[in-house]
Amino acid sequence: MTDRHHLLVHGTTFAAVGDGGDISGVRGGSSPDGLFVRDARHLSRWQLTVDGAVPQTLAPVGDGDAARCVLVPRGGRTEPPAYTLFREQAVADSAFVECLRVTSNRPVATTVRLAVTADADFTDQFELRADHRTYAKTGVVRSRQILVDGVEFRYRRGEWRSCTTVTADPAPDGVEETGTGARRLVWALELAPHGTVELTMRVMARPHGDRRAVRVPRSPSAVTERLRSLEGAFVEGVAFPTGWPELAAACARGLADLAALQVPAAGPDGEELRVPAAGAPWFLTLLGRDALLTSLFVLPHHPRPAAATLLALAATQAGETSTRSVAQPGKIVHEVRHGELAHFGQVPFGRYYGSVDATPLFLVLLGAYVERTGDTALARRLEPHARAAIGWMLDHGGLTSRGYLVYRADRGGLANQNWKDSPGAICSADGTRASGPVMAAGAQGYAYDALRRTAWIARTAWGDEVYAALLEQAAGDLRDRFQRDFWMPDRSFPALALDGQGRQVDALASDAGHLLWSGLLDKEYGEAVGRRLLEPDFFSGWGVRTLAAGQPAYHPLSYHRGSVWPHDNALIALGLARYGLHDEARTVAHGLVDAATATGHRLPEVLAGYGRDTHAEPVPYPHACVRESRSASAPLALLTAVGGA
Repeated sequence: MTDRHHLLVHGTTFAAVGDGGDISGVRGGSSPDGLFVRDARHLSRWQLTVDGAVPQTLAPVGDGDAARCVLVPRGGRTEPPAYTLFREQAVADSAFVECLRVTSNRPVATTVRLAVTADADFTDQFELRADHRTYAKTGVVRSRQILVDGVEFRYRRGEWRSCTTVTADPAPDGVEETGTGARRLVWALELAPHGTVELTMRVMARPHGDRRAVRVPRSPSAVTERLRSLEGAFVEGVAFPTGWPELAAACARGLADLAALQVPAAGPDGEELRVPAAGAPWFLTLLGRDALLTSLFVLPHHPRPAAATLLALAATQAGETSTRSVAQPGKIVHEVRHGELAHFGQVPFGRYYGSVDATPLFLVLLGAYVERTGDTALARRLEPHARAAIGWMLDHGGLTSRGYLVYRADRGGLANQNWKDSPGAICSADGTRASGPVMAAGAQGYAYDALRRTAWIARTAWGDEVYAALLEQAAGDLRDRFQRDFWMPDRSFPALALDGQGRQVDALASDAGHLLWSGLLDKEYGEAVGRRLLEPDFFSGWGVRTLAAGQPAYHPLSYHRGSVWPHDNALIALGLARYGLHDEARTVAHGLVDAATATGHRLPEVLAGYGRDTHAEPVPYPHACVRESRSASAPLALLTAVGGA
């Protein structure tokens, strides 16, 4: 992660702290620091001073579920530090806990004056993005209340209420004003000769509408124990490859991250569920496409996330049309947000449906889950939702009227509504953006697979042979149309998309690999595409680039026009294996596993597109989510695609 922030994640809560464990409250940049819960910053300052000065970091925070560092007072070689501070921090659900141990290095009694400056600005995450947008927030009231053992920060705007409570054991000797709204908790700690004093500080966040009884853990080690238990539940029953230890390590690391990324959701009957969040720091919430792909990758090894994701998305499926949220009957949600700006309608993402592919992927996951588990009861329970999703694809989605799934740029939300959703991501080889309604190639593959899988469910679980035959016919017709309209004979490759005039958007892009995963291409076309994706302009050595190098549109540090995405490559590896291109699938898998090995066995959301031949280590993408569910589950997809080879 850039800016030297270290990420601690647990469900809907994450903290980003500096090398010395501080939170400075910076705005902008790729990753602002703070304690965040449900899209709001509940700690914007958390700064330690000793004897009136910021201590020196002796051992900075490293990777792990807890942030641990060692600090000393500043000094020179001729005057060794009088004491050493051992700082340990962790996050739990709506909570942050720090244990500070101060150890004297002197043979005489020592007094240490310690202070922690704390503040909570309750800023919405959308305000902290580097997109230069501002949001009017009228009628805001902020207050602070001194407690016997700490301080409480409160925020009110109309009916919106939020609160952050800071307590300490032992209680501070005093709580001082700073002139900025922050409060300074101060202690005078008496250290015996070579003695140690411990101080525990606990932060409890209460986001708006959250009425749960939050219990702050007694210590960071208690949080670690809880996370280990969650990780154990995810790892249980997964057969790691014994002949490929690097892949086994990446799978284990990914499952541990997935355990921490589970967030609460509700099913159709209000049942409590845990589903994979998209990623931290920016997307620690339910995103339909991300949760579906994550669940698909994990499904052969761990089916429970798939059932939870299906139920949560069925519960949020659109039932009516809304221009602002891009909702249409039967459509599966793209993004769910819980923050202040979403609550007041200042961003459209409270429930936002700007995704052309979440709906077919919902059907793909349902079919794959039932096939894997034999759980026809869930197929019958979700029959109305599945039929509504098919209805959306045929009607509002455009399959009947245009022959393909279609999306239109949403001025208040996303310009592109497939997985490459950044502005300009859907472009010609020369960089010209697609105009008008867009028919993205990958989404057509998902639609084809969704029609076929739902036909199978209709026949085996619903007993509706007529409906099954209709869906199979629709899938066959889509396949024929696609290969006629998208295939570029002069390049032996499919177009990235069709624009509003039906013209081919001719960039050579990794989305073609998704067509292998869905089985949309004939065998001859599929084999040609698969081999083309492993040529040097596409394959960087770490993975397949989103856009082949050498095209004017290519940029190795672009989000979707030359970077390398682990989940994209996982789909490509699965597709290569489906078409019998096993050597090519192994090449992709080895590249990704090598990238994971070079980064502590954890795959980030995205890597820069620089080639392995020019740089011996994978180059990070500057704004990537460090913990991302699709990337965390990608090693499991590789295991499915190539085994332990």
